[in-house]
Amino acid sequence: MTPQMINAAASGTWKLGDLEVNRLGFGAMRLTQDGPAFAAGAAPADRGRAIGVLRRAVELGVNHIDTAAFYFSPLRSANELINTALAPYPDDLVITTKVGPGRSPAGEFLPHATPAQLRGQVEENLRQLGRDHLDVVNLRIVGTDSLAERFGALADLRQAGLIRHLGLSNVRPEHLAEAQAIAPVVCVQNQYGLGALPEQEAFLRSCGEQGVAFVPFYAIAGAGRQDGASGAERAEVLSVARAHGVGPAEIKLAWTLHRGPHVLAIPGTGNPDHLAANVAAGSLRLSAEELALLDGLGPDGA
Repeated sequence: MTPQMINAAASGTWKLGDLEVNRLGFGAMRLTQDGPAFAAGAAPADRGRAIGVLRRAVELGVNHIDTAAFYFSPLRSANELINTALAPYPDDLVITTKVGPGRSPAGEFLPHATPAQLRGQVEENLRQLGRDHLDVVNLRIVGTDSLAERFGALADLRQAGLIRHLGLSNVRPEHLAEAQAIAPVVCVQNQYGLGALPEQEAFLRSCGEQGVAFVPFYAIAGAGRQDGASGAERAEVLSVARAHGVGPAEIKLAWTLHRGPHVLAIPGTGNPDHLAANVAAGSLRLSAEELALLDGLGPDGA
């Protein structure tokens, strides 16, 4: 079966609260411009192509899309593209967004939102997406400070019916425990990929033990982060990729999904061919020997 025919359902499913999603989803960060996300001076992405990629993702069985109101570039907004491409939304589509960071109209990142400002960020996501409630909202933080006040503000919005489920992004285990004392947490979205540090591995396992989805970002890009993958790949990754007749990105995604049934993937792209390959990665099954080989890679693939 060619990548163009493989459905995201092949990756298996997980429940975010009461919302069942295929484990291979889609991240919208890279939809808005050509080149690295948030890079100054990058050309806006072709609008028609971005809309086509979103529609094709849903055709391929993707029913979990990750986005944010601060995913925008000159002339393009990820939320607006999603709304244009997919509304009225399929009944099974789950849209996860995140709040906390802010950006000026010029694209400059602003200090993180206060508890009082978070309602405005939630309402902005609702407006852009054309929804009367948000399926999942992740509170993204930077640093080690307490998140109790900010998460409590989102818990109030959940009680008010504006949010269905809550998650966290860029957090530590103590943040998860702090948040769970306030309201249920359905997912943790953290940086993770091949060569993860021991503490990252431990947190991933702990989330699984608690029934919390673990959603890696930069699983393909690794140290390249929003700039994307560097193009330099370790020999071990290339060897496994050749054995399966796929590229290294697909092997990284497959390895990520093998970390546990609670691990989801949200690779992003504006390229329809890359989209099909990413979705097809959800059907790859790596052998015990291949997994051991990849598990042995140190931090940053060293």
